[in-house]
Amino acid sequence: MNETIRDLLAKCALPVTMDQIADDADLYAAGLSSFASVQLMLGIEEAFDIEFPDNLLNRKSFASIVAIEKTVCMILNSRKVV
Repeated sequence: MNETIRDLLAKCALPVTMDQIADDADLYAAGLSSFASVQLMLGIEEAFDIEFPDNLLNRKSFASIVAIEKTVCMILNSRKVV
């Protein structure tokens, strides 16, 4: 999952390379724009066959690679419960 998220982030035209970004680094401080976060969200939805619910469409969900992984896992786990 981490590698997929990093690959998608690499396509977001951040001003730094992915090897310069730690898993817990603030992606917005690294240059992730609002537009790029929407592109990232769409890429994640396609890659993991999920849909972000409205309550998870916030800056906190995309703040770091760790935050994205937790959010995706939460969505995937909620599908198993239903």
